[in-house]
Amino acid sequence: MRATMRVFRGFNHPDLAPRCALTIGSFDGVHRGHQAMLALLTNEARHRGLASCVLTFEPHPRDFFAARLGKPESAPARIATLRDKLAELERCGIDQVIVLPFDERLAALPAEAFIAQVLVRGLGVGYVLVGDDFRFGAKRAGDYAMLDAAGAEQGFDVARMQSYEVHGLRVSSSAVRAALAAGDMARVAALLGRAYSVSGHVLHGAKLGRELGFRTLNLRFAHERPAASGIFVVRTQGLTPQALPGVASFGRRPTVDDSGRVLLEVHCLDWPATLGSDGGYGRIVRVELLHWLHAERKYDSLEDLRAGIARDEADARAWFAAPAA
Repeated sequence: MRATMRVFRGFNHPDLAPRCALTIGSFDGVHRGHQAMLALLTNEARHRGLASCVLTFEPHPRDFFAARLGKPESAPARIATLRDKLAELERCGIDQVIVLPFDERLAALPAEAFIAQVLVRGLGVGYVLVGDDFRFGAKRAGDYAMLDAAGAEQGFDVARMQSYEVHGLRVSSSAVRAALAAGDMARVAALLGRAYSVSGHVLHGAKLGRELGFRTLNLRFAHERPAASGIFVVRTQGLTPQALPGVASFGRRPTVDDSGRVLLEVHCLDWPATLGSDGGYGRIVRVELLHWLHAERKYDSLEDLRAGIARDEADARAWFAAPAA
């Protein structure tokens, strides 16, 4: 049985593998292009007797630079939380993940110093695999040629993987974000190789759903700009042995909440009696977003909101009842 993937904050840790096969990136969404790269990495690691390792960043480097420029709106919308990214990396068979805080110090680190301090001394790389557009170091001065030359001098191999395509289109996090923004969940699933999902602990809310007659499971999305938003047909895993069909709102709840928090609120179409009224709280669940119904709406009253939720529930039931569901 394979050991559990280990996660480290930073690379100054005694339990890190002394030598590794490494890839570097944000890996937002862990889409099919990422999966192909990770499969190649784990294969190389196995043949070389090395630990497979992913170096990733939190926050996303573009989040950091957008905030520094005072233009947070220029940061990319986030596909996945760190929790979900790590879960997908583990499913891909990675041995260890290093999460580096992307801050002023890292942003200012010259490319040569990044190789020496992080890759060689910090992680003990024996093999490095990067994408065809990989850049690194201050002002993105480092590229594949520089990394390859350093590897030849310092004793590690470097390889580059070309883009991954599906039906002639390049798979990328940008393509996933565009499909999510358009509500094209079939396209999203094709790019990810699985249904798009969000996981997290079920939190206590204001219990407004119960007052309206539609109890909900509330999950917090830890980023201000999710790539997906709106009302979705969903399936919830983790509450019962069988997945529970439902309908969900993903966003900022414009009718009842002005706090700016991003929540995924899930109404299960048929709540299992075995869970009781409070059976979901504190549980970790995974919610698959299967079909986009419509954008978030601001209703004029709670009665209008109740009627809107009822229509959404009926549409979700119809979607599950359809032959293509």
